[in-house]
Amino acid sequence: MTGAGAPAAERPLSVLIAGGGTAGHIEPALAVADAIRAAAPRTAVVALGTARGLETTLVPQRGYPLELIRPVPLPRKPSKDLLTLPVRMRAAVREVRAVLRQHDVDVVVGFGGYVALPAYLAARGRVPVVIHEANARAGLANKVGARWAGAVFAAVAGSGLAHAEVVGIPVRQSVAHLDRAGLRAQARAFFGLDEDAPTLLVSGGSQGAVRINEAVSAAAADLAAAGIGVLHAYGRKNEIAVHGAPVPGAPAYVGVPYLERMDLAFAAADLVVGRSGAMTVAETGAVGLPAIYVPLPHGNGEQSLNARGQLDAGSALVVPDAEFDADLVRRTVIPLLAVSGAAVDAAGTLRFAAMRAAAQQLGAADVGALLADRILQIAADGRAGRADRSARRRGPR
Repeated sequence: MTGAGAPAAERPLSVLIAGGGTAGHIEPALAVADAIRAAAPRTAVVALGTARGLETTLVPQRGYPLELIRPVPLPRKPSKDLLTLPVRMRAAVREVRAVLRQHDVDVVVGFGGYVALPAYLAARGRVPVVIHEANARAGLANKVGARWAGAVFAAVAGSGLAHAEVVGIPVRQSVAHLDRAGLRAQARAFFGLDEDAPTLLVSGGSQGAVRINEAVSAAAADLAAAGIGVLHAYGRKNEIAVHGAPVPGAPAYVGVPYLERMDLAFAAADLVVGRSGAMTVAETGAVGLPAIYVPLPHGNGEQSLNARGQLDAGSALVVPDAEFDADLVRRTVIPLLAVSGAAVDAAGTLRFAAMRAAAQQLGAADVGALLADRILQIAADGRAGRADRSARRRGPR
């Protein structure tokens, strides 16, 4: 006997993952979902999202069912939306509770964002809540949910969540267990890169970064003259113009709008240049690559904080957005990798060797597997507790 009518002990555990909106919320959620599926294949994992988020694409691609609720973003200033917030939030909470009943959910696992808060409110007093905060500074949803969560985890210390256990950020299995050396030749061939040249991976995240795009593409001729290949993910809504005349025999400068195979991109690369979003930093650290981060200049400065651990370890450099231009690429980035021409620099070579050694020491543990084990135990304990309370209410027969 299986399904909602089966005895609790016979039914697979059921986990609701709440982490929609941006890739920064969705990717850690899916990494944990994959780890749960690997650890306990019979467990039912359902994702919660809204029609306006990236989850409508990313979640089905990974093979998980997706339940949609109405979006309830939290207004940052007085407005009509603020006045209607209580009504809209109650409606979203009702929708989540319907999902909890439909899937007989045993635990809600939230990763922040406007999908998470209705999930935390709906689960309160019904099923356990587990929270993971990927950013250096916790958002409002996780701050609220942490007040009654059964377990709270954070990527770094000082997130603002009291009593959070610092574990790092879960990354997808293909990255967590990446054999960069073993896949290097395949990765270079996949992207059409030179099989031997030092290679720079440039990525501004899923949307791209205009400042980074312009700076690196403007230095294309210098990169080529220095014997450096480039794999540049410039964003689906952007374009790049590679400047300078082609250098005969130079490694390729390969531009793509988006990297579907981030694992192969990491395997092909020797150095990363990109924004310092939480997932970018986590994945770069997990695979042991040195990096030059250009934090997004907006928001509360959390991107600079995200990179702090790797900066302190010596595996990364951090460059303010306003200072990152083609000249900086020539002065700072190229000397690290240059193997030919006037850009070859002994000090740069030594500096890169130190960054690479530090990066290899940072290789992260499988955070997803750790979280999966804890979540499954909390779900099982929560189910057992609910069954015991139900039996006591029924009384002796």
